[in-house]
Amino acid sequence: MEAYQKKTADVLESVNSSQKGLSNKEAKARLDKYGYNEIEDKEKVPTWKLFLETFKDPMVIVLLAAAVVQILIGEWVESLIIFLVLLINSVISVVQTRKAESSLEALRDMSAPEAKIMRDGTEKTIAAKELVPGDIVYLEAGDYVPADGRVIEIGSLRVNEGMLTGESEAVEKHTEVIGEEAALGDRLNMVYSSSLVVYGRGTFVVTGTGSKTEVGKIADMLSTAEQKETPLQQKLNSFSKKLGVGILILCIAIFAVQAARIWFGDSDANTATALLNALMFSVAIAVAAIPEALQSIVTIVLSVGTNKMAKQHAIIRKLPAVETLGSTRIICTDKTGTLTQNKMTVTDDFLPFHKNERLPENPNDWGESEKLLVYIAALCNDSYINQDEQEIGDPTEVALIQFADKHAHSYQELRKKYPREAELPFDSDRKLMSTVHHIDGERLLFVKGGPDVMFHRAGYVLLDEEEQPLTDDLLERFEGANEDFSNQALRVLAYGYKRLSEDQTEITYEDEKDFVLVGLTAMMDPPREAVYGSVEEAKSAGIRTIMITGDHKTTAQAIGRDIGLMGDNDIAITGRELDKMSDKELEAKLEQISVYARVSPENKIRIVRAWQQRGAVTAMTGDGVNDAPALKQADIGIAMGSGTDVSKDSSAMILTDDNFVSIVNAVQVGRTVFDNIKKAIGYLFAGNLGAIIAILYAVIFNLPNPFTALQLLFINLVNDSLPAIALGVEKSEAGVMKRKPRPVNEGIFAGGTLQTVLTRGILIAAAVIISFYIGLSHSNEMGVAMAFTTLIMSRTLQTFAARSNTQTSVKLGFFSNKYVIGAVVLGFVLYCITLLPFAREVFNIPPEFGLTEWGIATGLAVAGVICMEIAKVFFKKPSKAE
Repeated sequence: MEAYQKKTADVLESVNSSQKGLSNKEAKARLDKYGYNEIEDKEKVPTWKLFLETFKDPMVIVLLAAAVVQILIGEWVESLIIFLVLLINSVISVVQTRKAESSLEALRDMSAPEAKIMRDGTEKTIAAKELVPGDIVYLEAGDYVPADGRVIEIGSLRVNEGMLTGESEAVEKHTEVIGEEAALGDRLNMVYSSSLVVYGRGTFVVTGTGSKTEVGKIADMLSTAEQKETPLQQKLNSFSKKLGVGILILCIAIFAVQAARIWFGDSDANTATALLNALMFSVAIAVAAIPEALQSIVTIVLSVGTNKMAKQHAIIRKLPAVETLGSTRIICTDKTGTLTQNKMTVTDDFLPFHKNERLPENPNDWGESEKLLVYIAALCNDSYINQDEQEIGDPTEVALIQFADKHAHSYQELRKKYPREAELPFDSDRKLMSTVHHIDGERLLFVKGGPDVMFHRAGYVLLDEEEQPLTDDLLERFEGANEDFSNQALRVLAYGYKRLSEDQTEITYEDEKDFVLVGLTAMMDPPREAVYGSVEEAKSAGIRTIMITGDHKTTAQAIGRDIGLMGDNDIAITGRELDKMSDKELEAKLEQISVYARVSPENKIRIVRAWQQRGAVTAMTGDGVNDAPALKQADIGIAMGSGTDVSKDSSAMILTDDNFVSIVNAVQVGRTVFDNIKKAIGYLFAGNLGAIIAILYAVIFNLPNPFTALQLLFINLVNDSLPAIALGVEKSEAGVMKRKPRPVNEGIFAGGTLQTVLTRGILIAAAVIISFYIGLSHSNEMGVAMAFTTLIMSRTLQTFAARSNTQTSVKLGFFSNKYVIGAVVLGFVLYCITLLPFAREVFNIPPEFGLTEWGIATGLAVAGVICMEIAKVFFKKPSKAE
C-alpha cells in the first residue's frame, strides 16, 4: 500500500518517525543507509578514454599510418607535424566536452535548496541533500519541496507540480486518505521533490529521497537513453571512410606507377633510394590529400558558435547541436515563460460607472470606487516581494500588488496603515478570500474571488459613489464585462466589501454574502514583446512554431493568434482530443494543428515523433521532469535555465533566459556555423584537389614530381588550419534566415559546394601546372620551386574567394573579416621563410629563383583567384526567399 493510501499515523509508523521528528543520531544512521538526497551523476567517461576516442576517425587512422611510415624511413619532422595537428584536435575536443559538463554543473549548483525540519524536537535548517526518510519538513510559500513525502498538516497549502505533471495550475493539498489507486497528479495528500509551494503552509514526513523520489526515478530511466548523431556527424563519418579508402587506393596506384618506372627504367640512380623516395612521396600525397585539420576545424568553428550562442543566452551542452539548429524545421515550444513573460499582469479592469468604465490613471481623479478596488486588491492578498526582490505567493496575487503599486499606492504602505485583523483564507470550494481591516473609522470585510461566485453572493453595487441594490440591469453589465474578458482568455477576479459592526470579533463564511460589488480586474501572462518578431522571422526561415502547453485551450489559442503563431486555417486541440486520434488521423491533421493544450508527457513524445516521421528536424523546449522524455526524443532538446536538473540533463541546449527569442537567434547562429563549416570544407578540399590534379598530371605525362614531400607537408601546415578557422568566424550572409531549413539527407558538398570545390581546384591546378612548365624550361629544380610557390600562394589567397560561394570579396567588404586578413598575412610571412638562404636548400628552392620567378608564380596564383571571383558571377544561382 502506497503512502497516499494510508493514514498519517500509519505513514509515520511505517518510517519509524513521529511529529517530533528524528533524533540526530538516527538521522545520521539513515543518511549512511540511504545516501544523500540528490540525483546521482552518471559516471563520467575518463579523460584518457575521451582522448583515445578522437583517434577512431578513418582519416585520422590513415594519417597515423603515414606518420609511422615516415618515422620508419627516418623523416621525423614530417611525422611530428602530423602528430601535433592530431594532438591539437584531440585536446580541443576533450576540453569542449568537459566545458559543456562544467556549464551544466554550475547551473545545477545554483538550484541547491535547503530544508526547514524538526530534529530532536527542535526546528532547524539543513541542506536538502541531508534529508532522510522519516524527517519532518516544514513548507511555506516560496519553498521548493526538497523530497517526496506524505502531507500531515496543512494551512491552505497549494503546490505547483508542473515539473512532474505538466499542469500549470497549482494543486491544493489535503491530509485525507486516498483509498483507491491514483495517478501522480491526483495524489493530493503527497508532495514531490522539486515542486514549488505557491501558497499557504504545510508539514510533511519524508517518504522518499534521492533516486527513490519521482524525479529520481525519471532520471534513472533517462540515464540509459542513447544519443543520436547529428546530420553533420553522419555525413563527415561517412565521407571520412570513403575518402580514407580513396586516398589509400590513389597513393598505392601512384607508388605502383612510379615503382614500375624505377624498376623497368634505365636510370643510373640507386633503385632502393629511388623506391624509398617514391614511397615517401606517396605518403606525402596522402598527407596532402587528407585535410587532417578538418575535425579540429569543425570543432573550433562549432566552439565559436557556442560562444556566440552563450552571449545570446543559449548554453550548448552537446557541441554538434549547434549545426542541428541550422536544419531545424519544427520548434515545439511551451507557452508560459517562453512565449510569454511568465508573469501575470493586470491588463484591464471594469468599474460600473455611467460615463467611464475604466480606472483613471491619475489617482487624483479617483473616487471611492477606484480607491476601494485598489485597496481590496492589495489588502485581501497574501503575496509579497521579499528583500531580494523575489516574488513570493500566487502569481495572480503578485499581479494585484503590482497593480496597486502601479497606481501610486504602495501595497506595503497600505498594509502598514490598514493591518489585517481577521481572515478567511482562499479555498477551492468557495473560490473566495476575505480579510478584515479598519479604514477611515469603519470595520470593513474585503472579499475577492471568482466572478460567478461573487455575482451570486453580492447584494449591492457601488455606483456613482453610492451603494445601490444589484439589479438585473447592473448584474447584466458585470456579466457582460466578465464575458468580454473571458473571450480574450483573460483571468478575471471580482471585488467587494461589507461593513461589519465593531463588536463582531470573528467572521464566518456566512459573512461572505450580501456584500457590495465594486468592480473587476482582468489579467493574463502577456507575450514577450520580442516574440512577435521572432515568430515572424521563424516563418520566413521556413520554421514552423508549435505551441505545446499545459494551459487551457482558450488561453493558448488566444496567445497563439495574438503572436501570429496560428493562421486562419490552423486549429488547437487538447491532450484528450489527441488521445482519441489514431496515428492516421493525427498524420492527416498534423499540418493544421498549431496549438496543443492540456497535454501529457506521452502527448509530447507522440507529437515530436509525428513530425520526425515526416523527416522534419524537430526541436522541443521543456523545463519539467515530465518534459525529459520528449527532450530526449527530439532532434534537439532545449531546456530552460530555470527548469529542473533532469530536463537540463536531457537537453542539448539550455536557455538561460527561458526566452523563445533566444531559440530563433540560436537558429541563425546555427545556420551561419554550418555555412562556415561548408566554406572551410570547400576551402580545404579545393586546395587539396588542386595539388592532387597537378601531381596526377605529372605522373600521367611522366614529368618530374612537382613538389617534394616536405613542401607538401609545409603547405598543409600553412594552409590547412588558420585560413579555414578564419572562415569559421565569418559573419552571417544576407538572407540566412530567408532560406528553408536544409534537408536532413543533404550531403556536405550539396548546395553548390561541390561545384565550387571543382571550379577552384581546377583553377588552382591550372595555375600550378602552367607555373611548373615555365619553371621546367629552366630546370627541374626551378619547376618544383615555381609549382610550390604558385600552390602555396593560390591556397593562401583562395581564402578571400572562399568567404562566400555567391558574393565577391569586394561586395562582402574586403577587410570585414580581420581574421582572414591575419591568416593571409601570416601565410605569406611563413612562405617568405622558405626563401631565406638557410631554408632554400631544405625546401628545394634554387639560388636562381628570384623576384621575377616569384612574380610570375604569384601572378598566376592571383589570376586563378580572380577567375574564382568571376566564376561566382556566372555560376551564381538566383536567390530564393524560401
